Amino acid sequence: MIKENISKYLGLMRRSGNLVTGQELVLSSIRSQKAKFVLVTEDIGESSKKKIIDKCHFYEVPFTILGTKEDFSKAIGQERSVVATENNGFAKGLLKKINE
Repeated sequence: MIKENISKYLGLMRRSGNLVTGQELVLSSIRSQKAKFVLVTEDIGESSKKKIIDKCHFYEVPFTILGTKEDFSKAIGQERSVVATENNGFAKGLLKKINE
């Protein structure tokens, strides 16, 4: 379960167009070194989790594992297991909310 303030922040990021959603788009964002922060759900498939985390390590993109697919779908209105932001400000804000 993710905190309500994180859920609302993810919704704001999506509405403002600063959220990349879905595995292929997130991987593309990581590879192109545009991703600033990646969020992965706890219930993502093992092979998908490994692929995303390995890319994050290789390209030195910070990430965290948090919440479930259901939490993400409530927050952003789409059923996704991985999201990223390409905006430094939103990345810092999200990281701050996660660490509260």
